[in-house]
Amino acid sequence: MNIINIFWNWYEKHLKINVSIAAFLFFWQLIHLIWLTGDVVLERLIGVNIITLNTFLETLIIIVDYTEIPALLLVSLVYINELRKRFHYKSLLYLLFLNSQWLHIFWITDEFVIQYLAGSDIGFLPFWLAWLAIFIDYLELPVMYDTIKRAINYLGS
Repeated sequence: MNIINIFWNWYEKHLKINVSIAAFLFFWQLIHLIWLTGDVVLERLIGVNIITLNTFLETLIIIVDYTEIPALLLVSLVYINELRKRFHYKSLLYLLFLNSQWLHIFWITDEFVIQYLAGSDIGFLPFWLAWLAIFIDYLELPVMYDTIKRAINYLGS
């Protein structure tokens, strides 16, 4: 048996806990999306800022943001595991939504989005790129819902 088969056998054996940990880490990303909506998006769209962070809350948002990388890895395993058992377009689509976050993490950072939407001069990057970064962040929502629902179902069984 090769190492890949050993891993997937272990993953399947501990599926409840693996999916639960993935869902828990991914759930934390809701904090980031609430901040993004209340501090960045609403400010730009309608001129209302409903979230102003103090130093403690800003630090919390940064810590939560760092949980995105393990969350992406663990939640990707949920959908890769499903796809390896049988093909589902929904699983493939969610895997694509989920992994579009890497583009956001490594190419279009929150700092860029905030600076651009605040009207700062950031050089050659186009305006629509900031909105693309925000859209990419919201692609997590259906995947979050599905992953959290799976965890609840696994824990209930």
